[in-house]
Amino acid sequence: MEIGTMISLALYFAAMLAIGLYAYRKSTDDVSGYMLGGRNLPPSVAALSAGASDMSGWILMGLPGAMFLTGFSSTWIAVGLVIGAFLNYLLVAPRLRVYTEVANDAITIPDYFANRFEDNSNALRIVSAIVIIVFFTLYTSSGVVAGGKLFENSFGMSYETGLYVTTGVVVLYTLFGGFLAVSLTDFVQGCIMFIALVLVPLVTFSLLEQPLSATLNELNPEMLTWVGAGGVIGIISAMSWGLGYFGQPHIIVRFMSVRSVKDMPTARNIGMSWMVVATIGAITTGLFGAAYAHENNIVVKDAETIFLVLSELLFHPLIAGFLLAAILAAIMSTISSQLLVSSSSLTEDFYKVFIKPNATDKELVLVGRISVAAVSVLAIYLAHDRESTILSLVSNAWAGFGAAFGPLVLFSLFWKRMNFSGALAGMVVGATTVLVWIYAPFTIAGQSPSGFIYEIVPGFIAASIAIVVVSLMTSPPSTTIEEKFEEMHRGL
Repeated sequence: MEIGTMISLALYFAAMLAIGLYAYRKSTDDVSGYMLGGRNLPPSVAALSAGASDMSGWILMGLPGAMFLTGFSSTWIAVGLVIGAFLNYLLVAPRLRVYTEVANDAITIPDYFANRFEDNSNALRIVSAIVIIVFFTLYTSSGVVAGGKLFENSFGMSYETGLYVTTGVVVLYTLFGGFLAVSLTDFVQGCIMFIALVLVPLVTFSLLEQPLSATLNELNPEMLTWVGAGGVIGIISAMSWGLGYFGQPHIIVRFMSVRSVKDMPTARNIGMSWMVVATIGAITTGLFGAAYAHENNIVVKDAETIFLVLSELLFHPLIAGFLLAAILAAIMSTISSQLLVSSSSLTEDFYKVFIKPNATDKELVLVGRISVAAVSVLAIYLAHDRESTILSLVSNAWAGFGAAFGPLVLFSLFWKRMNFSGALAGMVVGATTVLVWIYAPFTIAGQSPSGFIYEIVPGFIAASIAIVVVSLMTSPPSTTIEEKFEEMHRGL
C-alpha cells in the first residue's frame, strides 16, 4: 500500500477514536445519555447521522455494483429510497419525536411500542426486541462483509483480517462513547461520503473518451433501458425499498434524539439534500465506472468493488486514502448504529425487564457495552460466508424491518383505534411473511417468491391488513391511550 494512503487512513482511524473518547467523557454517565444522547442532538448532526447510518457500504459498493452490472434499471432503487426517506421525515419524524417522550420517555423502539399500547405482558417488547436482534445481526454482517472486501481488494490483507480490523475500530468507539459517539462519527463520516460521491464520478466522467450512451451500448445495450428483465413488477420491487424507511430502528431512533420537534424541518432539508447528492453520486459511479472500465479494458472481478478500483486508478495515494476512508466511513457508520440499537434492546428490553428491573444506570451502561461486543462477534461469524453479496444481505434485513415495524410505526402515530392485539399481529405477520417469502420452497411464475417481487411488498401489505383487522375485531384501546394521542398532537 502507498505511504500516502496509509497516512490518510491512519488519520481517519485516529479521528474516529478521538471522537469516541470525547463522547465517553461527555454523555455516558446514565443510560439515556448512552443510548439516546440525552435527546439533545442538533438537527445537522441528527440528519447526517441518519443518512450515514442509513446508507452504509451499499451506497459506495452495493448500489454502484448494481448499476455497473445492470445499468439504468437499477436506478429505481434509488428513486424509491429518496421518496421513502422524504415521507419518513414528513410523516414519522415529528410525531415519533413527540410521542416517544409522551410515552414515558421511551428510549428504544420496543420501549415505545410497549408504552404506546400499555403492554403489561411485555409481549410486544419481547417480539420487537427479537426482530431487532435477528435482523440487525444479519444487517451488521453486511457491513462487516464490506469491510472484509475493502481490506482484501485495496490493502492486500486477507478477507478475515479485514473483518476484524473494521469491526474492532467500530466496537471501540461505540462501546465507550455510546450514542453521542455514534452520532458525531456519523456526522463526520457523512461529510466524507458526500465529498467522495461527488469527486469520484466527476473525475471518472471527465476521462471518458466518448459519450456515455455510446460506450454503454457497446458494452451491453440493455444497460440503457429503464425497464429491466423484471418488467413493471421489477420496477415496483426496486421502488418498494422506500417502504422500508418507516421501520428501520437505526434511522428512526435519530428522530427520537433531536433536541426539539421544531428542528425537524431543518433536519429534513439537510438530510434530503445530502441523500439526493449521495444517491446520484452512487448511480453515476457505477455507470461511469462501467464505461471507463470498458474503454480501458479493465477487468473488474467483483462489481461491488468498482468504487475501490476507480479510487486506486485515478487518484494520488493521499486522495485515494481519503476515498477509501469514505468507504470505511459508510461501513462503520451503519455498523455502529446497528450495534448500538441491538445493544439498547438487549439492555433495556431484556436485561432491565426480565433480569434486573432495579439495575442502576451505571450497571445498564456496562451491560450495553458488553452487548455491543457480543453482537459484533456474532456478526463477524456470519460474515465469514464471503459468498453473500452486500446488497442481498442488506435487502433481506431491510425488508424484515420494513414489514415488521413500518406499518406498526405508521399506524401507531396516526390511528388511535389501533390496539395491543393489532400491533402484535402486525409485527408477527410482517416478519413471518418476509421470512416465508425469502425461504419458501414454492415458485411464482417459475421464480422464487423474492425473485418475482421484493419481499417487503407482501410483508408490508400483510402486516397492514393484520393491524387493521385484528384491531377492529378486538377491544378498543383505553382512554389513557387516547389522551396520550391528543397530547402528542398538541405538541406538534
